[in-house]
Amino acid sequence: MLAHGGETIRYRTFAELAPTGTIAAETLAQARAAIEAGKAAQAVIKKQKDTGTWGGNLLGVTPSAAQGIKDVGTIPQYRRLVQLALPAQARPFKLADRVLYRLLSRDEDPALLFEFQKAAKGDEAYTLWARTLVRESATTALAEAGNVEDPRVRGSAHKIASEVSEFLRSPIAEKPFVRSGASTILNPEATPPTWLSLALVASMPALQRERAAFTGAAGALPSLPTPKKAWALAIGKKKLKPTHILLGDPIECDAKGSPKDLPLALHFLEMMARIGALKGDAPQLKLFNRLQKDVDETGVWNPKGLRGLPKATSKASYHSFPLELETKAAEWKQVDVTFRLALIARLSGLPVEYA
Repeated sequence: MLAHGGETIRYRTFAELAPTGTIAAETLAQARAAIEAGKAAQAVIKKQKDTGTWGGNLLGVTPSAAQGIKDVGTIPQYRRLVQLALPAQARPFKLADRVLYRLLSRDEDPALLFEFQKAAKGDEAYTLWARTLVRESATTALAEAGNVEDPRVRGSAHKIASEVSEFLRSPIAEKPFVRSGASTILNPEATPPTWLSLALVASMPALQRERAAFTGAAGALPSLPTPKKAWALAIGKKKLKPTHILLGDPIECDAKGSPKDLPLALHFLEMMARIGALKGDAPQLKLFNRLQKDVDETGVWNPKGLRGLPKATSKASYHSFPLELETKAAEWKQVDVTFRLALIARLSGLPVEYA
């Protein structure tokens, strides 16, 4: 990874994979200092507006004419800079933090709804849902950036964890759907985990200790009933696609047990590892072991017939994969997955061999 990885992979290998005490502080500092000027970070930084936002929206990843989204939004880009290991004191974070903390303040300025503003007009239920989603996304981004001791972040995180914990302990978790006319919808009283809330808890070890019941239940997510039929969220006057909600096992595998969306699988496995759920007979551990079979004797992910970088079909892993921009080197398509598998193993306390 040091030979073929870019600035981020190099720094994160030193900081997160190398045995404690083996990397000199000066080497670590130099590696991190190189990240901001790197092509991957600059590709994101150059798109940030002076207001601290990206793309004129909050959660967009792909274009949406209905919501006026033309480019990737503020939360995904902010989280991508976190994954790229941009230093916390960097200007892009300082600019964006002003907006994100304002989102936590329950400011009712309609402009803070961004891409949800038009649809929220005249619909109180949709407005409440949108503000809740926006607040959850801002809390997650700030926590991932290291602001875990900020009382605003902690307060919001505890509220989110409480609502999800209540759902996971309730009978609704076993039967979360109801009928509405000819449609199947999520029970209006349900507050299930989302990709955001799981990432939030995964980034806050103190919250995991304080909310052990939530952590345990979140680790059992793959064992919850997986929806077999199409369903929707009934929000106010609208029915929405549940792209951000986690119910059951989110990773679909082929007949050989390989994930159809590898970037999403790696993202999910890493979060499971961070909350201590990648152990025992957990189904996600079986998935990890399946991926490990494609690692060769040198520790490099090298599956048969690899022709290109694995493609993501879900938006949930945009910020985390790939960390490397495309290069002409053949190893480019292997570095990201190799790094993630090693990181997941390290986080889970599994043996990691160093060469």
